[in-house]
Amino acid sequence: MRLLVIRLSSIGDILLTTPILRAIKATFQSAEIDFLTKPTFPPLLQGNPNLTNIFTTENFKPDQRYDLVVDLQHNFISRKYRRFGKKVVCYQKENWKKFLLVNFKVNLYRGYESVVERYAKSLAPFGVTLDERGGEVFLNKEEIEFGKSYCSAETPVLAVCFGARHFTKRFPSERLASTLNRLLEKNRIDIWLLGGKEDAPIADEILKEIREKSSVKNFAGKHTLRETASMLANADAVLSNDTGLMHMAAALQKPMVVLFGSSVKEFGFLPYKAKFQVLEVDGLQCRPCSHIGRETCPKSHFKCMLDIPENRIVEAVKNALKQGGNDEKQRGERKNSY
Repeated sequence: MRLLVIRLSSIGDILLTTPILRAIKATFQSAEIDFLTKPTFPPLLQGNPNLTNIFTTENFKPDQRYDLVVDLQHNFISRKYRRFGKKVVCYQKENWKKFLLVNFKVNLYRGYESVVERYAKSLAPFGVTLDERGGEVFLNKEEIEFGKSYCSAETPVLAVCFGARHFTKRFPSERLASTLNRLLEKNRIDIWLLGGKEDAPIADEILKEIREKSSVKNFAGKHTLRETASMLANADAVLSNDTGLMHMAAALQKPMVVLFGSSVKEFGFLPYKAKFQVLEVDGLQCRPCSHIGRETCPKSHFKCMLDIPENRIVEAVKNALKQGGNDEKQRGERKNSY
């Protein structure tokens, strides 16, 4: 049996397909499973034992039709690839529910359901069921050592994923710098700023406001996706906005503190089967203002982020670092002195 799974973008959405890939392989053990994505994203799936081939939209030229195409993107771009399947199943996004929640604050979601579980519904008729494990990123020994080379044997590491594509998903840089300064006042910690090239200017803004600069290393825009995964794998805990690296940290089973501004859990993008605490402002009539984020606050007050107390973030991070340190000790890895 030959299957094609389609998810064209982006980091978080693709990583959230990994439990589905594992479930498909467990059901169809002898199947060949190929994955189709945009050219930027194959590194996220590199080394995944559940996949036979990883194709991009630039090199995908199948010589025969697949027995089944699983479209987990389900948009007008992915639609043109469905013709390569004898059978096709699609992830049902139920965008109408998002529309009602964003525009009329009518919540038709009944309890929390992860996007992973929504993906799985499309495959239920084929007997595919999820296991109890989370997402996956497969790093080899050399890749793991890359991140470890930046670690001190005695100092715990907090990775900070400060970016996000949209403004309303980003905790303001000046507030983040202030929070990190509070954290560094009484705690010996190494802080790693992680992000892509597009995040580098924000990292510079944060670093300018940091008092104890020797404790903060700026890696934004300086490493590949897999090198960034290695950095996250070697961190003790992660502080993150709602962004793709949050899902990468979740797949690596890192304790996390997650800051939700315009995001809400109903959209299904909480870290999947990971240890995390979400900090958000409850009771705001304007949340959510978008299901993907906006470039400005439509109410001009940005309370969804600005009203998250810095002291709450500090305490949550300290707890996550302790949890991460305990996990490291149980595995007999790098000593954590936090």
